[in-house]
Amino acid sequence: MPDFRKEIEKRRTFAIISHPDAGKTTLTEKLLLYGGAIALAGSVKGKKAQRHAVSDWMEIEKQRGISVTSSVMQFSYGGYCINILDTPGHQDFSEDTYRTLMAADSAVMVLDAAKGVEKQTRKLFKVCTLRHIPIFTFINKMDRDARDPFDLMEEIEHLLGIRTCPVNWPVGSGKEFRGVYDRESRRILIFHANSEAVFAQKEVRATAVAPDDPAAEKLIGSEPLRRLRDDVALLDGAGDPLNREAVLGGKLSPVFFGSALTNFGVEPFLREFLHMTTPPLPRVADIGPIDPFDPHFSAFVFKIQANMNRAHRDRIAFIRICSGKFEKGMEVYHVQGGRKVKLAQPQHLMAQNREIIEEAYAGDVIGLFDPGIFSIGDTLCDPEKPFRFAGIPTFAPEHFSLVQQVDTMKRKQFVKGMAQIAQEGAIQIFQEPNAGLEEVIVGAVGVLQFDVLQYRLKNEYNVDIRMTPLPYEEIRWISHAGEGPLDLTSDTRRVQDLKGRDLLLFCNGWSIDWALKHNKGLALTEFGRE
Repeated sequence: MPDFRKEIEKRRTFAIISHPDAGKTTLTEKLLLYGGAIALAGSVKGKKAQRHAVSDWMEIEKQRGISVTSSVMQFSYGGYCINILDTPGHQDFSEDTYRTLMAADSAVMVLDAAKGVEKQTRKLFKVCTLRHIPIFTFINKMDRDARDPFDLMEEIEHLLGIRTCPVNWPVGSGKEFRGVYDRESRRILIFHANSEAVFAQKEVRATAVAPDDPAAEKLIGSEPLRRLRDDVALLDGAGDPLNREAVLGGKLSPVFFGSALTNFGVEPFLREFLHMTTPPLPRVADIGPIDPFDPHFSAFVFKIQANMNRAHRDRIAFIRICSGKFEKGMEVYHVQGGRKVKLAQPQHLMAQNREIIEEAYAGDVIGLFDPGIFSIGDTLCDPEKPFRFAGIPTFAPEHFSLVQQVDTMKRKQFVKGMAQIAQEGAIQIFQEPNAGLEEVIVGAVGVLQFDVLQYRLKNEYNVDIRMTPLPYEEIRWISHAGEGPLDLTSDTRRVQDLKGRDLLLFCNGWSIDWALKHNKGLALTEFGRE
């Protein structure tokens, strides 16, 4: 039992979130380098790149140089077993991003020092606050032109509604970037530009010097040193102290400055992050919170991905282990299926690379071969102690398109492909009540998912589709239909999702207000439950 508890205590499971091009994938790869999980950092440049990021596995990702799906990676560092959930940062990301955050115990928010908090960052941050998980901020690209760090901190606090506490502080930026001041050790880590750092396996060696050391002025210059002293005095006098309880409660975000591409500030960030963040957290279930140290095994499905290996046309269900110990071949109870299942092919995944594992613990994320029995949000648990975890929200799509198959002779492939891709969470499918799947309305969080849908149907199911954009901008699930037939505007459409739940598609917010005003007892919600 002591070993069991020790294994769980050393688990750290977190998601990395960011806006496009903030450097999230680069930061992820540097973290993997330190853990020895990869031997060479890739560089996502586009179609002509010789290397692709280890976390980007889908062919369309390699072509476009962006992350389309969420990847799961595990490595060890400093006595910790680390599970990274790498989410897409592209503005046209998918609901898969939201669901992946449901499996994390904390989040690392990567910001571009020149751009600050962008639209996508705000959306992802909002999902994190739903679960009150700790959020750590890494302000990247300090070796390029950047905004004033005080302005960046103020923007984080104003737009995201969370207090900030810088753990280190930059000395200049761009060509004038001299390094960072570590507030705890009270020493300046001097930055030395080094092109080899891009593929370095260890943190770039930095000279450390105290601000009052005579050598400091020679190393960074008198004016940058003066500004640093003024900034530090202001931070010490008026800034929020680094309170771990506030951090773990999601009320305070520790902020780090650095440059992932040049490998400066990454390893100190990793060390401090692992020290401050938490082991696996309890999960809400219908019988109350489930303690990760409970010896009874439990897990939930948060992601499904079909055709990760095109040669085998397989389907993988990603599960987050919430309590107990997992052992290869163990028999568990599939709550939604109402039966026992044997988990015979458990896998650890490094993007598309896999290895069969013998055991795993609470906090770990593993992949299971899925013959088509699992759905997102499903609970797996000990047959002797059955219960159900709280469902994963179905987030509202923001873009809609009418999808039709070109060749009606391929109806079977079309229906199968649409259903499988929808089950993965990349898209949502809506249709008129009692209608078939020959013509459906597809909803997506980002418009890129329409390209992904078209690409995958063609390449994985040999089906061509025709897509017609629809004018809807808002969607609401009907939690209570009120009294009598619904009185709606002419541009409002009533549909059902694949679970048979009733929804309304609106062209604007005015139509929503009109529906609520003219239908007594009508109750709408912005998301459904799996």
